[in-house]
Amino acid sequence: MASTAMLKRARVDDEGEGAGGDRRQVMAISAEGKDQGGMGSRAVVMREVKRTSGLEAPIVSLAGAHQGEIISCKFDQTGERIAAGSADRCISLWKTYPPHDNYGFLPNVHKQAITDIAFSPSNASVIYSVGADGMLIATVLSTSERLVRYAAHYGPVNSLAVTRAGTSAGRELLLTGGDDGVARVWDPAREGKDPVVELDDGLGGVVTAVEWSADGSAAFVGGVDNEIKVWDLRKQEVLYTLRGHTDTIASLALSPNGHFLLSFAFDSTCIIHDVRPFSADPTRVHRTLIGAPAGFEQSLTKCAWSKTDNGARVAAGGGDRTVTIWDVDSGKILYKLGGHKGSVGAVDFHPREPIILTGSKDTNMLLGEIDAQDLN
Repeated sequence: MASTAMLKRARVDDEGEGAGGDRRQVMAISAEGKDQGGMGSRAVVMREVKRTSGLEAPIVSLAGAHQGEIISCKFDQTGERIAAGSADRCISLWKTYPPHDNYGFLPNVHKQAITDIAFSPSNASVIYSVGADGMLIATVLSTSERLVRYAAHYGPVNSLAVTRAGTSAGRELLLTGGDDGVARVWDPAREGKDPVVELDDGLGGVVTAVEWSADGSAAFVGGVDNEIKVWDLRKQEVLYTLRGHTDTIASLALSPNGHFLLSFAFDSTCIIHDVRPFSADPTRVHRTLIGAPAGFEQSLTKCAWSKTDNGARVAAGGGDRTVTIWDVDSGKILYKLGGHKGSVGAVDFHPREPIILTGSKDTNMLLGEIDAQDLN
């Protein structure tokens, strides 16, 4: 269970550090070669990189904790900690900053693969998880105690979302979607094992992705019918439907300002939908992004919004073993980040620094500093 800074040798030059915390790192990259006599020689290339985060290196590998693919990985609200949920039914806990320790491991949280996780917004010591066993579980990180355990769905639970804005009573609510074709709302502070609300369109299609509106009054529910239904929770009816994809919705993510919804689908497209109360475009399609292939594995690949720039960038994993980052305004690809040996199914942005977190079928995670500048 180790973290690795992915560079040969590095020296941080602090003498030239300005008031703004300008960190520069000199990296020595070795290359093998042969001279005219056939003797081995080594060329050393020195490159200076302007650092933009507190990571040990521009790319850090978090490896060795899991025996199965990483299906979901998240930063906590502070950005100091990372949690990863895996097909091996376990959750690993990591420190974001050096020495990037794997400080905790929760074994066999579920009886089958963990499909999604989320830190509690109001209690940093609690993590929520859902799995292919149909369960929704709240676990205390320090003691592994199960606070709540719901039989949430008949069959696998595919997606989990926690309210970003509290209810009038100040409680956080959980939203889940499963293979049984229903989305359900849960209140962990409420007694009993029944959902608060059940959202069922009666069509019986598998629910693959769920997300909350910014004020918690509406739920976005995507599925195998290639559509995203926007449910009014009070009336328990569909307000409108978001269309544009031609295949199953894999994941949903709301922008930091709550105005736009990002969706990624098996058709290998990301669509940014305008979900403001009044949209100038009746289709509500703000931008369509291409460049991240879903792959033949048909995994429920996660997508995410950047947070340090108020959602100026979005990202999604891909079947090509990379994560793709787009500029929202232009729709252009900014980065195509490699490093994994398997398809990338999980992604999250750091809440305070330009860092992206990715998880893969290769059982490992990568932390990447996306704004580091090569000064040579």
